[in-house]
Amino acid sequence: MPELNSQYDVIIIGAGPAGSLAASLLTQNNVSVLVVEKQHFPRFSIGESLLPQSMVYLQEANMVDAIKAAAPELGFQYKDGAAFFADNHPCHFDFGEKFTPGPGSTFQVKRAPFDQLLAQVAEQQGATFCFGQQVTQVRLQDPCIVTLQDEDGTSRDIQTRFILDASGFAKVLPRLLDLTLPSTFPVRSSVFCHVQDNIDSKTYDRNKILIETHPQCKDVWYWLIPFADGTASVGCVAKPDFFEKLESEQLETVSSSHEHSSHEHSVHEQWFDEAVNQSVRIKQLLATSTKANSVQYITAYSSNVKQLFGERYALLGNAGEFLDPIFSSGVTIAFKSAKLATDVLLKQLNDEDVCWQSEFADPLQQGVQTFKAFVESWYQGQLQDIIHFDDAPENIREMVCSILAGYAWDTNNPFVKHAKRRLNTLGQLCATS
Repeated sequence: MPELNSQYDVIIIGAGPAGSLAASLLTQNNVSVLVVEKQHFPRFSIGESLLPQSMVYLQEANMVDAIKAAAPELGFQYKDGAAFFADNHPCHFDFGEKFTPGPGSTFQVKRAPFDQLLAQVAEQQGATFCFGQQVTQVRLQDPCIVTLQDEDGTSRDIQTRFILDASGFAKVLPRLLDLTLPSTFPVRSSVFCHVQDNIDSKTYDRNKILIETHPQCKDVWYWLIPFADGTASVGCVAKPDFFEKLESEQLETVSSSHEHSSHEHSVHEQWFDEAVNQSVRIKQLLATSTKANSVQYITAYSSNVKQLFGERYALLGNAGEFLDPIFSSGVTIAFKSAKLATDVLLKQLNDEDVCWQSEFADPLQQGVQTFKAFVESWYQGQLQDIIHFDDAPENIREMVCSILAGYAWDTNNPFVKHAKRRLNTLGQLCATS
């Protein structure tokens, strides 16, 4: 544990991607930064498939070289597109064939070593990281007072000029300041784990994430995210009653066959196994796979807040709003929020006039709303029709591809400026065709 000062220009809560990127950008501009993290790294986290847009922010933070150098050792998988499978129809998007200029490739990463690497780079650049510390209280006067609590229960107060909350699903400031709001999205759940996939490289392009739609239920989908070390992240997303129905069906089968003890697997493992068994392409690819860790389950993960900033604080990434994992937008939104916030904060710390609404909240929400429109269209079935429509004009596919690659802030793209209207119109055309 590093020796802490009594005050810092900025305290960042959370050492995930948003926290480390913000720390890097601030530190390289001679701002003193303390990053406070409750957990110890490395630690498991979901959200392993990055989008090419993320590379723009990592490059600005001077982190890309470290990522590329560590990729072979840490198993980061080169990623250049996305593959989709529904109704026995495969299709794919090559991120190099997109509407928006910018990087067309990125990585699929195990978040434990990836997040630790970003924290190490930001620390080498001059930020102070403090692990095993919990923020228990904040007082937003000038200067702000942040109360930290050690794992042994010892507390200390540290002064700061500004607080950035990058605590993700923990939502530290939203909970302390009563900012949480229920999400407008229907409740969904997910079961997932890492597997030793044993996939034949001749049958699948590991450079692409695979998204498969359930053969009967269009609002149920699967992900397969391969890593370079022969493992993969696999998961299924559905409404809770889908998994509950699986459980009741399994109990009937177990009761009648007496072949399996009801205690042989956890209920989440049973949900995962049966869900994968109901897939087509992923079931085929994982025919000889074995689980590399235990199955995990999360539910009701979409969330929102009353406001993204206030006097002397701003919320980054999932601490603000989390939509849905379907388009791997979480880390990209986290990076974008960190970039926007640090740009405004650097001006504010330099005593320049700033407007957090027009310079941070509004531009951030523009991209979030674009992703939200795509998520809603996916679950309504329209975007699935668009993605699998073979005769879509190339320029349309390039525009859609840009959003799938994370370029949700490019207002030159009609699917950013008028996302809902464009998706509705195009979805109807594809469905009738």
